[in-house]
Amino acid sequence: MDNAPGAADALPDARAGAPDAGLDARLVVERGAFRLDVALTVAPGEVVALLGPNGAGKTTALRALAGLTPLSGGRLRLDGTDLDRTPPESRPVGVVFQDYLLFPHLTALDNVAFGPRCQGATKAQARAQAAEWLDRMGLAGHAGAKPRKLSGGQAQRVALARALATRPRLLLLDEPLAALDARTRLEVRAQLRRHLAEFEAVAVLVTHDPLDAMVLADRLVVVEDGRVVQEGSPAHIARHPRTDYIARLVGLNLYRGEAEGHTVRLETGPDITIAESLTGPVFVAFPPSAVTLHRDRPTGSSARNLWHGEVAGMETHGDQIRADLAGKLPLAADLTTVAAAELDLHPGAEVWATVKATQTHAYPV
Repeated sequence: MDNAPGAADALPDARAGAPDAGLDARLVVERGAFRLDVALTVAPGEVVALLGPNGAGKTTALRALAGLTPLSGGRLRLDGTDLDRTPPESRPVGVVFQDYLLFPHLTALDNVAFGPRCQGATKAQARAQAAEWLDRMGLAGHAGAKPRKLSGGQAQRVALARALATRPRLLLLDEPLAALDARTRLEVRAQLRRHLAEFEAVAVLVTHDPLDAMVLADRLVVVEDGRVVQEGSPAHIARHPRTDYIARLVGLNLYRGEAEGHTVRLETGPDITIAESLTGPVFVAFPPSAVTLHRDRPTGSSARNLWHGEVAGMETHGDQIRADLAGKLPLAADLTTVAAAELDLHPGAEVWATVKATQTHAYPV
């Protein structure tokens, strides 16, 4: 963040370089048959996205960090301080909720000033801090507006300013862009990325949208069924998915098998020829765009992989058509609308799919 007068103290810096700075947590929450057990270590200045399907436990983890859901076990330490028994209102935590939850009867200025007032600032001090935050969010001209007069993007930035005005050491964002339309989302995502890049403490983002996660986060933690199944940089996870959910999320066909040289024998299904020479258990991935479809069995093709299948379904995917194929090797293929028409593709149509070995990517399990 910048060092504008009165705003420099909004983000504490004394603990940023301390050995125990940041978040060190193991969140264990038991609810009936569901058990969440997620370990999180996040450094100051780092943005981590919790990503996963509905019901995976992302929101439960966020509520546990905020103190809104009690832990059944584990630990929760922030900057070396144990927060397990600290009530939510006493934690140095700021939250941006999915629906923002702005006070409808207060102006944007007073919504942002609410936090500093709760922390003991005078009305004048709180309003001065709020004005600075609104200015930094590009909302100085909307200080007197009530939430119903704000656009979705403006409301999101007011909610972010309100969370940051409390000088949090941990910023939690629950699906912060979900309430926005597609056009506004693009603009606000870019603005939010800039604000998060300036944030010097810990930020944890919960989302089910892969693009939000890839753009906003330094590191992804993928949660399925209450546990971490993969974590790493966005680039690493996009390149090396380890579950079907992650593969679908990043738009890849993913298979698991046993490699012997350039051949991978799948656990179920036909062999796949790969470019790498490997031995042992591996994942094989390739994008739907690498798949070429034919109505008749191709002859003279240079592709090393050839499979017969049937179109199970078709849907628009961006500016292309994505065809889901059923057969010995279920897969997804992307092709243009023109190509789909020329092939006369429709559910039930029999096709041949080819993939060049050089367009596959194999890596150890």
